[in-house]
Amino acid sequence: MNHRISFWMKFWWAAGVVVVLLQFAAIGACLAVEGKAGVSPAEAGTPTELSPAEGGTPTRRLLYVATPGIRDYLEYGGHGVLVFDIDAGYRFVKRIASAGVNEQGKPLNVKGVCASAATRRLYVSTIRSLICFDLMTEKILWEKSYEGGCDRMAISPDGKVIYLPSLEKAHWHVINALNGEVIKKLVPDSGAHNTIYGLDGGHAYLAGLKSPLLRVTDTSKHDIVKEVGPFGSAIRPFTINGRGTLCFVNVNGLLGFEIGDLQTGKKLYRVEVQGFKAGLPKRHGCPSHGVGLTPDEKEIWVTDAVNRRLHIFDATVMPPKQAASVTLRDEPGWIAFRLDGRHAWPSTGDVVDTASREIVATLTDETGADVQSEKMVEIHFRGAEPVRTGDQFGLGREMTK
Repeated sequence: MNHRISFWMKFWWAAGVVVVLLQFAAIGACLAVEGKAGVSPAEAGTPTELSPAEGGTPTRRLLYVATPGIRDYLEYGGHGVLVFDIDAGYRFVKRIASAGVNEQGKPLNVKGVCASAATRRLYVSTIRSLICFDLMTEKILWEKSYEGGCDRMAISPDGKVIYLPSLEKAHWHVINALNGEVIKKLVPDSGAHNTIYGLDGGHAYLAGLKSPLLRVTDTSKHDIVKEVGPFGSAIRPFTINGRGTLCFVNVNGLLGFEIGDLQTGKKLYRVEVQGFKAGLPKRHGCPSHGVGLTPDEKEIWVTDAVNRRLHIFDATVMPPKQAASVTLRDEPGWIAFRLDGRHAWPSTGDVVDTASREIVATLTDETGADVQSEKMVEIHFRGAEPVRTGDQFGLGREMTK
């Protein structure tokens, strides 16, 4: 009998201990959650956003393609802003109606595209006007024309300022991106054409197709403060690295690119594609019209129109070393990259896997027709909210040494 009593006493004592321990564990878990509420996700050891399985809203990556983005040729996607789902194999999603037509109602050449998640706006420039869309409603907020026309613009990281080149004229307009009003006019007299806004927002870079010099502005005052070059001929497309220390430029007559030092203002290297002849391209008049850095800045990709190729260079060495080539379905006149660097986007509508260097998709519209454009930008959404945007240029994105 005593043995039975002893057994049950020990049993109930152990059960009580387990209950107490479970209560303490629950209290500890609650305290841990409360404690993490006051620190950053990184400090708390949790991800920056919940996964879909945890109840979070997944990020949707979309590619916005403005057309007609090959001159005014409507056979490459018609007129509008075409949207493709990157994560669904670049499935066509929708066509957003656009403006930018002449007096007869014919769509004008699209010259540039940019967007801001901060202000929830998308911008498309034509040879005559700048069009501003609301990214949430997809409605046009305004369309404005500017003295001398428009070309390929760039937007500040905060979405408040646009540098808008005239159409190969003497000047750029600095624009209030919210209402389209002109803040300032810059006149380098270079045949205004291509524009990049640095990732840190401190400088804008202005390239004219009638000048071998790249101009650099101080965006706090919107003044030109530096010239880089001269390069071997007039500058066509170009790109810069994330720290704003190097530029990579196409120039007339060169199958390849040149490299400049943005700090000293000197040209450093001329890099020619080996094993291919330049020839006479259908458009643009220069053998290479498109150069881009992969976001990690390990490679430079340059277009070759006549040979319908992208040539890839190892950028971990200087001067960069030619490494490979990719054959495309048409003559490329531009190159950009997915924000995470997984895909390259030449203007031909081919989607190239940057690791395998194979074409993994092609852009087609709602009718199944091929889509080509030199004006495209990546935009990320969480739900209906834009949260991140890419750039129409193939920019390097390494911000630290």
